[in-house]
Amino acid sequence: MTLNGSVALVTGGNRGLGEKFVRALLEAGARKVYAAARDPRTITTEGVVPIALDVTDHASVLAAAEQARDVDLLINNAGTSTGAQVLDGDLAAFRLEYDTHVLGTLDVTRSFAPVLARNGGGAVLNVLSVLSWLSLPQSAAYSAAKAAAWSVTNALRVRLAEQGTRVTALHVGYMNTDMVASLDVPKSDPAEIARIALEGLEKGLPEVIADDVSRNVRAGLSAGVEALYPQLAARG
Repeated sequence: MTLNGSVALVTGGNRGLGEKFVRALLEAGARKVYAAARDPRTITTEGVVPIALDVTDHASVLAAAEQARDVDLLINNAGTSTGAQVLDGDLAAFRLEYDTHVLGTLDVTRSFAPVLARNGGGAVLNVLSVLSWLSLPQSAAYSAAKAAAWSVTNALRVRLAEQGTRVTALHVGYMNTDMVASLDVPKSDPAEIARIALEGLEKGLPEVIADDVSRNVRAGLSAGVEALYPQLAARG
């Protein structure tokens, strides 16, 4: 996938990592960038095409796919974080997380798959998380949704390969965005994460592991549950 001359659509392109993707694509020479948001009036980046898109609304998704028929790069970035915990979190929050990260990503990708096919195959970049691999009880809804989104991404990459569409997954920990502004933890620069992700996309990488915490957690997957959750081993 070559970014220079591409036509990209970024969901959640009005703020946070999504806005950084939009800017990075313009800097890389993208011919056109659709910045998608539920309210396109919130798009402030100059030189982009604002487009209305609510990933949890199928009619909105279909309308966006009909409007942006020249897209050859889709970046599924739109997300939410309710902070719903595993035992007492509102089930409605779990449904919102799942509708956004899993069904929203799936619906947008399925709706744009024919567009990508007509335009030569192109590529899809799904923004996942280190929490695709590690579940935190205090953010169980987000973790569960990202884990399911990882599974959907793997299924999509196999099927979309048949039409020549590459699928890349981005795994990253905390970034300095509004979503986690209240957390006192080390955070990556979202502009740098966008750059790393797009660089991996151009190289055709199936996964971009963007920071040390994601690399460490991924390495621990083969070591078993107690390696990822040492508190369980301590109770043994």
